[in-house]
Amino acid sequence: MATLTKAATRKTAAAAKTPEWQLRLYIAGRTAKSNAALGNLKRLCETHLAGRYVIEVIDLLVNPRLAAGDQILAVPTLVRKFPEPIRKIIGDLSNEERVLVGLDVQPLRKGGR
Repeated sequence: MATLTKAATRKTAAAAKTPEWQLRLYIAGRTAKSNAALGNLKRLCETHLAGRYVIEVIDLLVNPRLAAGDQILAVPTLVRKFPEPIRKIIGDLSNEERVLVGLDVQPLRKGGR
């Protein structure tokens, strides 16, 4: 039977706490569209990824330099950092089916739009 060292136990515990889905939402101030995107994203995550996600909100009016890292050209933009590959969705995230397909949470229905 293998035993874990204290360091290995900590790494295992840390890995268990790391969210499966890492999402980053870029906004420009607290506009109606930004608020809608954040609200829609939270609702979708709670419905389909409950307990397995983390959302980082980046306001480009506060930190404009952060847009370069993910090559953000429009806001609001959602970036799925993990699981890879990185995916981006632009807009207020109100079309649930398209967001889920874009995040690869739900496969596109055959014969669908």
